[in-house]
Amino acid sequence: MFTLQNLVQPETVEEAYEILIKSRANTVLGGCAFLKMGSKRIGTAIELSKLNLDYIKEDSDYIEIGAMTTLREIETNPNLKEYFNGLLPKSLGNIIGVQFRNVVTTGATVFSKYSFSDFITALLVLDTEVELYDAGRIPLEEFLKLPFKKDILTRIFIKKSDGLASYKDFRNSASDYPVLNVAVSNLDNEWKIVVGARPGRAAIARNASLKLSKEELTDVEIEAMANMATEELEFGSNMRASKEYRKALCKVLIRRAVKEVLECM
Repeated sequence: MFTLQNLVQPETVEEAYEILIKSRANTVLGGCAFLKMGSKRIGTAIELSKLNLDYIKEDSDYIEIGAMTTLREIETNPNLKEYFNGLLPKSLGNIIGVQFRNVVTTGATVFSKYSFSDFITALLVLDTEVELYDAGRIPLEEFLKLPFKKDILTRIFIKKSDGLASYKDFRNSASDYPVLNVAVSNLDNEWKIVVGARPGRAAIARNASLKLSKEELTDVEIEAMANMATEELEFGSNMRASKEYRKALCKVLIRRAVKEVLECM
């Protein structure tokens, strides 16, 4: 269980950021789901519920998700189920349990860059940007590569499109973290393959995605692209699976995801 000395609820993002950078021990609270599992000592805890960042809305170009929106709100949002084959809601349905998803926030999940994150893998396969108070609005892929720096993630922007996508994962048990997760999309006739929980952070298989966009997709070509993506990315071992097992799973999940997208085209 984490401990804290002070709790504040700023009324502006500017105020929240100023408090955050005053001390190394100051921390932004999200849903606190993962903080409860550790023993972190926090100086001043910054709670963002007064900043009106709990929303999902869209305009003609983007879907915008506020940082305090819970995973459960995304999972059950009827509009999100209509985009990209319902990719985002589908990617969240196996995360631990409904009670957990009711408290975990999108901002905390993405800002923490969890390597096992189902949500980050799904977001990365789309045209996604994040907005941070200090760093501004940047592509999600760029953000994931940045070194850690104190900041506040305020919003996520997903470019709207008629594209299709698929999400696949494998777990040793229903409530466990994923052994591996995969997302595949076809947006404006360009394919993208993303693999997460390798156990490293989600990453795009660039070469395989590019080749997939140029090939006629027979079963033979799909198999070749799945093999190419698996060789392009790095895999490791941990308590849930070996490197070799993850590589074998990766080929299977990519094949299934590509075929699912093709079936919907």
